[in-house]
Amino acid sequence: MLQFISHYTEKYTYLDSVKIALEGGCKWVQLRMKDATDAEVLPIAVEAQKLCREAGATFIIDDRVELVKQIGADGVHLGLGDMPIAEARKILGEKFIIGGTANTFENVKAHYQASANYVGCGPFRFTTTKKKLSPVLGLEGYRNIVSKMKEQGIDIPIVAIGGITAEDILQIMQTGVTGIALSGTVLRAEDPVAEMRRIIELIEN
Repeated sequence: MLQFISHYTEKYTYLDSVKIALEGGCKWVQLRMKDATDAEVLPIAVEAQKLCREAGATFIIDDRVELVKQIGADGVHLGLGDMPIAEARKILGEKFIIGGTANTFENVKAHYQASANYVGCGPFRFTTTKKKLSPVLGLEGYRNIVSKMKEQGIDIPIVAIGGITAEDILQIMQTGVTGIALSGTVLRAEDPVAEMRRIIELIEN
């Protein structure tokens, strides 16, 4: 499972980044525009959703529960400081995917109990795309969280996130996590589409 988190750079707009991910074969895209207003996000979300539908990809919006409901996106991703997952579930119902950010096993357990569909767990290492960074987990952090989940019979997809590069993927997947989420490492590549394809191959093989 590979999730792409949209980002803008000097070279690419949010929509460019979504197009790159889809062209490279990514089947899960999250539109993350933290500092924008709903009015600014709406037209980009509608267009990104159209592109995802055409590519047969899952389309998730970061943090904006009402917008997800309004345009019928596939789901929402909620950070630790965003709306609680249980509340989002009441608004959206069972059909929508709800993901939550976690930094500790306690976060994972709480999301699982609140009916989240997956957990984005991180950061793996320091990353510049996020402003308020939780303590860095590293490989050991993922191993600990995954082993505690097994002990307590908690079965929910765990997606590693935060400063991950292609070179990290094999080691991270060996910790027992379900998938990887990334952004910058693709957009910084000489050929981002080719980099996305290479990363998907690494995860799937």
